[in-house]
Parts: sequence; C-alpha cells; structure tokens
Amino acid sequence: MKIRQIGDTYIAPPGAVFAGNVKIDGDLILPAKTNIWGSLVVSGRVDLGPCSQIKGSVWCGRAVIGAWATIEGSLTSTGDVTISDNAHLGPVEAQGTVILRPGVVAHGVQTTGTIWIYGKIKSGGLSGRHVKVYGNS
Repeated sequence: MKIRQIGDTYIAPPGAVFAGNVKIDGDLILPAKTNIWGSLVVSGRVDLGPCSQIKGSVWCGRAVIGAWATIEGSLTSTGDVTISDNAHLGPVEAQGTVILRPGVVAHGVQTTGTIWIYGKIKSGGLSGRHVKVYGNS
C-alpha cells in the first residue's frame, strides 16, 4: 500500500489496513474505513475518517476524529481535539480545546482547555478549565 505525501501531509488510500504501529512526522489524513491494528504516533494533525478503527492508542499534535470511528486505546494530544458523532474512544487527554459531538462515548476527558459538548454523550469524568454543554437532549 502506498501513502501519498504532499509537503508535510501524508494521505492513506481509502480503506487502508495497517498491520502494526504507525509513526508519521507531519500531518496524517486517514480516509473512511481505515484500520490500524496497532498504535498511531503523529507529530502534527491526524484526521481519522468516518468508520475507521485504531486498535491501540493515538499520540498527536491535534486530532479530528470522524463519525462512528473507534480508538480502543487512549487519545493524547498536545493541541485541540474534535470528536465527531457516535465515535467511541478510550481516555482522552489534550492540552487544548476538546469538542464532543452527539453520541460520543469516551472513558473520560481531561484537558487544560475548554470542553465543548454538543448533545448527549457518554463519558467517565470530564476535567477541563471550563465544561460547556449545548443542546443536551
């Protein structure tokens, strides 16, 4: 499988499967239905496409997690994190703003920034500078 590189951004092919751990120096775009059977380390931003799955943990600079994506391990970010609708994650730790969309399931969220919750979620503890909830129905 060949990953395209455009500058510091790496783009995996649709439906890619990685059988082990992945480490990228730069940004990484993973399209829908990508599977990583190990952990993921990205020095920049990671965009995890909808319905994708990571069996291990994720360490990154920033993250956008697509709808219905699954990260079985933890997500650790040195920046902002956006988690889209119905994504399932282990513990989330960030140093920036964390946005949680409706249906997110997380085993706890901890950040030095603000946690924004849009709709109903399931989570362990929420710890941040501020926790703001909108439209929790």
